[in-house]
Amino acid sequence: MPTIYLSPSTQEFNPYNGGGNEELYMNIIADEMEPYLAASGIQFVRNTPEMTAASSIAASNSGNYDLHLALHSNATASGNGTVRGSEVYYYPSSASGKRFADIVAKNLKLIYPLPDRVRTVPTTSLGEVARTKAPGVLIEFAYHDNSEDAQWIRDNTELIAANVVLSLTEYFGIPFNTPQPITVANVATNGGNLNVRTRPSTDAFIVGRIPNGSEVAIYARVPDWALVEYNGIVGYARDSFINFD
Repeated sequence: MPTIYLSPSTQEFNPYNGGGNEELYMNIIADEMEPYLAASGIQFVRNTPEMTAASSIAASNSGNYDLHLALHSNATASGNGTVRGSEVYYYPSSASGKRFADIVAKNLKLIYPLPDRVRTVPTTSLGEVARTKAPGVLIEFAYHDNSEDAQWIRDNTELIAANVVLSLTEYFGIPFNTPQPITVANVATNGGNLNVRTRPSTDAFIVGRIPNGSEVAIYARVPDWALVEYNGIVGYARDSFINFD
């Protein structure tokens, strides 16, 4: 299953029109992404507010991630608060980065109040796009110096979070699942190991096998399959071989 480096803004010095700041609200969005990530089988490592963009890049580059995702909000150089819009940045020579940026923009248009102002932007100047080992995408959700954009972020943090995870699942080709209470069940194969796969399909790649009788965590259920976790293995297993009672 995919693993991302999640990098919400550490810029607490960028105030929002009407209250709050960029670091605060980007971390709220990241907080609200976490249950959706877990329910959809996307593993992640996340920066902390004490870090900087440089240390976040270094931490990302020290691991092996499928994507580096930076969460930000924007402001005009003049700070006059007249500009609105969502911008999704990617490195111009990264086909994977562009593909994910296009997916993000397409889905943001479904929730941002001015969909014609959602766009993708190639850049070589943003470190979290240009200097990351994994394909990097940086989302500027809206302009926080604009009162309407700032209020849209404040009012819609969970909607934004779910929308971003939806884009991640589309990019990775896996189901989008809404968060459910995590439960515990037991593998019941009558002796053999239970295959765990990247997607709910017998054609999907096997990421691990779970011994009969093992206890597993259940993060989501879809028809005929369950998203399970066992000793760090995360993926889909046939629910006919799991005892949920």
